[in-house]
Amino acid sequence: MTAHLREAGLGALADLGFVGLDDDPDDNPVIIIGRKATRNHQLTDAEKEANRLLGRERAAVEHGFANLKSWRILTKVRMNTRHATTLLRALLVLANTEVHR
Repeated sequence: MTAHLREAGLGALADLGFVGLDDDPDDNPVIIIGRKATRNHQLTDAEKEANRLLGRERAAVEHGFANLKSWRILTKVRMNTRHATTLLRALLVLANTEVHR
């Protein structure tokens, strides 16, 4: 999975459930994951702030997916994936525009 993202020049924001998925996390990360505190390592203020910023970005995406899942008509979409992606992007823009009014 990470090889495909890297080849396409893309990245991903992930939650702590994806720790260890990235094959090159230090030099060239393709999946950005928050920091996790342990008993022996408490998070610094900078790490906490980084987790807050990551969570803020992920929340917008998660809300978009939740909104799309509520539209049950999307379960019946049978088309080329490129066209479906374009359709979903347009729907997200429209939904977010309506929500922020």
